[in-house]
Amino acid sequence: MAHSNELYVVEKQDAEDDIVRVEPMTVNVREMKNPIKRKPKAFGLSYLVNEHPPWYLCIWLAFQHFLTMLGSTLAIPFILQIPMCFQGNRLVISEILSTIFFVSGIATLLQTTFGVRLPIVQGGGSLAFVGPTFSILSLPQWKCPDLSTHGNSTANSDLDLTEVWQIRMREIQGAIMMTGLIQIVIGFAGVVGFFLRFIGPLTIAPTITLMGISLFTEAAESAGKHWGISMMTIALLILFSQYLSKFDVPLISYSRARGFHVTHYPLFRSFPIIIAIVSSWVICAIITAAGGFPSDPDNPNYLARTDRELEVLDEALWFRFPYPGQWGTPTVSYAGVLGMLTGLLASLIESVGDYHACGRLSGARPPPKHAMNRGIAAEGIGVFVAGAFGCGIDTTAYGENIGAIGITKVGSLRVIQVGGFIFMIFGLLGKFGALFVTIPDPIIGGMFMVMFGMITAVGISNLQYADMNSSRNLFIVGFSLVFGLAVPHYMESHMDAIKTGVEEIDQIVTVLLSTSMAVGCIVPLILDNTIPGTIEERGLAGWGENAVEDKVDEKFELAPIECYNLPFGLHRLSKYKFAKYMPFLPYPYDNGRDAGPLADQSTTTDTRL
Repeated sequence: MAHSNELYVVEKQDAEDDIVRVEPMTVNVREMKNPIKRKPKAFGLSYLVNEHPPWYLCIWLAFQHFLTMLGSTLAIPFILQIPMCFQGNRLVISEILSTIFFVSGIATLLQTTFGVRLPIVQGGGSLAFVGPTFSILSLPQWKCPDLSTHGNSTANSDLDLTEVWQIRMREIQGAIMMTGLIQIVIGFAGVVGFFLRFIGPLTIAPTITLMGISLFTEAAESAGKHWGISMMTIALLILFSQYLSKFDVPLISYSRARGFHVTHYPLFRSFPIIIAIVSSWVICAIITAAGGFPSDPDNPNYLARTDRELEVLDEALWFRFPYPGQWGTPTVSYAGVLGMLTGLLASLIESVGDYHACGRLSGARPPPKHAMNRGIAAEGIGVFVAGAFGCGIDTTAYGENIGAIGITKVGSLRVIQVGGFIFMIFGLLGKFGALFVTIPDPIIGGMFMVMFGMITAVGISNLQYADMNSSRNLFIVGFSLVFGLAVPHYMESHMDAIKTGVEEIDQIVTVLLSTSMAVGCIVPLILDNTIPGTIEERGLAGWGENAVEDKVDEKFELAPIECYNLPFGLHRLSKYKFAKYMPFLPYPYDNGRDAGPLADQSTTTDTRL
């Protein structure tokens, strides 16, 4: 009987960084006694978190993530323009937008290289910080003056108008920087890692699920500007990412060995977002040119036009380099810092859910404690940098880009790292970045519909670890979801319901109760750790660092746990005993005794924070 060559897995140990790389190669089955076929990758991924596409694909895939983050990032300057008193000043909006792009690139590179080391985008703007910002700027001393008496004919009046918004920006900068310092301490001290021992799938599932569900209003508002365009975008995304995902497009390629030849590439599976956005964008441009959209700005369908923000292109500079303190020296006040801490608490809870969702979608095991601690610390550094540069908002993990990983089936860490450089380039090239302001809102809304749906589904998928035939678990999940929606809904119309007599405490409690993720995390965290239940029933047997045994995902290929190790040889610090007191480093010892090589570190008992 003839034996044919097949594709098998060869694991290669790199002596420099101890990272196990999976390299496919063709071998003859007659030369192997026990050939092992490669298991299918989790979630049908083309690239796991530790695998890297070719450099030219990395650039396009990274640009796709830039388009994904664009919608939420564009909204930040427009949200801040009224309380910061630069309403209608397109030049200021463009400059703040370029600063956010630049800082997002820095924060993304920090997070993906030295932080949690997952393909997670650190974008400029968390909804958890918007509320505290509005609360701070609503204080009597920060209310906008009547600018109707200011003329625009003299340089002096222009200077006055500039100082009006910059003094408010500096106040927010100082509060954000102090918040970032606090978050850095929390991360490096291992506070989050300590609480992870109490967090299981019954806590993470409602948290992530509510993350996706709570964002539906943002998606609906953008899509509702023109449901025809948004539904067209949704249909194109579904067509490219689902129906055509297995269709390989014939492309002309070149190599030295074969010259010009035809090759087949899964184009629709890798670039569904770019293709869908560009297709919808072109169609909107054609309809705009033909006069198919109303020219009245008061008509909601006006926002489907591609020429409504063209003035930003004229006002934006070709090249502009953001720098710390560009709006002046930041100021720090007691009320501002305490007010911003409310956003920090909600952001920490949100980040825990983001890390788990991103790890699962990118084919990695749940992040261990040391990676979570580093992720929070790296996010704190990003928040501090955002405050120093003057973004007017923090940096945080973008759920939209996590959803994009599930759509594109590319979980590569390298792609997001390349994306970080692209974000910085767009932050320097003002006019090129301003070009994307012309993307109509309905297109962004349609994309959000699909992305947020993926995040919601990822949250639900965590329940597979727990016994959902248990009435205990059904009660915890069901009640947490309903309560996580009901309380924030009530708080929207009763923002003054909390009255403890201390204004700062009122702000903290109000922001937490107004955040679905916060409520959806705190409630199941308490119930799951107080209602009696076995380890197997709670889903902790194959959860967290125990998941290295791979009992649940034994049918699928996952990235090795070493993907969370620090790069550039820094992981070797874990071989020294002082690593026991560093919660952000993996510690491969059990009670002072060598528990084996670093590759087995996640199976040891780590009693640190």
